[in-house]
Amino acid sequence: MLAAGAGVGALEILELITQGFPAPAEHPMPEIMSIDGRPVSGITCDPEGPLVAEVVKTTSDPYVGRISLVRIFSGTLRPDMTVHVSGHGLSDRGHEDHDVDERIGALSSPLGKHQRTTAKCVAGDIAAVAKLSRAETGDTLSDRENPLLMTAWSMPEPLLPVAIQPRSKADDDKLGQALQRLVAEDPTLRLENNPETRQLVLWCMGEAHTDVLLDRLSRRHGVEVEKTELRVPLRETFGGSCQALGRNVKQTGGHGQFAVCHLEVEPLPSGGGFEFVDKIVGGVVPRQFIPSVEKGVRTQMQRGVLAGYPMVDVRVTLYDGKAHSVDSSDMAFQIAGALALKEAAAKVPTLLLEPVDEVSILIADDYVGAVMSDLSSRRGRVLGTEPVGVGRTLVRAEVPALEITRYSIDLRSMSHGTGTFRRVFLRYEPLPSHLMDKVTG
Repeated sequence: MLAAGAGVGALEILELITQGFPAPAEHPMPEIMSIDGRPVSGITCDPEGPLVAEVVKTTSDPYVGRISLVRIFSGTLRPDMTVHVSGHGLSDRGHEDHDVDERIGALSSPLGKHQRTTAKCVAGDIAAVAKLSRAETGDTLSDRENPLLMTAWSMPEPLLPVAIQPRSKADDDKLGQALQRLVAEDPTLRLENNPETRQLVLWCMGEAHTDVLLDRLSRRHGVEVEKTELRVPLRETFGGSCQALGRNVKQTGGHGQFAVCHLEVEPLPSGGGFEFVDKIVGGVVPRQFIPSVEKGVRTQMQRGVLAGYPMVDVRVTLYDGKAHSVDSSDMAFQIAGALALKEAAAKVPTLLLEPVDEVSILIADDYVGAVMSDLSSRRGRVLGTEPVGVGRTLVRAEVPALEITRYSIDLRSMSHGTGTFRRVFLRYEPLPSHLMDKVTG
């Protein structure tokens, strides 16, 4: 016999389980729409209804390959049937948006580490599908004749950038495929191959997330990588106006090069981009070579003139030049335009610009003072604060991106894990001189 009081709380626990984990037929259906975004109603958890399923998890087995864990909300999933796979709206994180057809292979029912082969999977069940080549976590599987799409998952934004590089040439050869599998498995991971800094960057949720990803690379895929210092992409611009000469004259006995161009360069306000102004009169530079000068200037701006960063916010005016009837060419004037921009950089100061982000930090009231003090130490400018609910405050600030590369870790430490933040690129601003010396030195 049970001792007195041994069953206390059992009914309450059972009631909590039935309320928190209702049967599939009792659970409300998620929002479903057509491929063109029109809401679709009337779909229930019915094995005879139209097929609506979702990939809830993706794993990579070294022997079997990709395994997709699929939950069926409506209809019946059978082996060898062809289904439509609809993308999930996370293309900004490296997850491709797509609408393709795929054939279902063998179905199995997961039981711990074992897979039990099954002939079908009906509404309310969860099945493991092997070797779906295009379907990723969060994708919708539906009938090929009646494709549907479930609401995309709301995922937290990964805010910790980690730059990695392969440890050896053998690791480099396998890294691309291994990262593609990680991205397919994890919708919170964003992969960035930055063309400016030439770094491979994993945007993660935190240090623990980073450690898990690197461990998977090593243990599952046999790829060893190393963390490297993250480089923030900067910009260059001119700090004043000047006139410059680009002279490309080379005589080699045969067909030579002859191009002379006079440029005036001046800075534009932040966000002004690039302007090229043609003020040639009298045909001193033939019309067909004026675009060549602009192309040469643009090419040199992309390469930079100080530290190799792209140049922005510049107006270049071509007002004079010389040409030769035989030796002038498109390439000659491109080189002359680039040389003129380099000469301008030697005459006026060249500034480095750093990206500035608008940061919104949601924090408990007890930590507002510490957060604002920390932002000031990061060269941040606090724009304001506002209460959010009870005991919470939203702090808005502008902070240089150089100062917040590891802010997700620092904020978690300051707030004991209770603070969150979001960041959005705002603009470029001049880098302080003492930091510019470090970058160019």
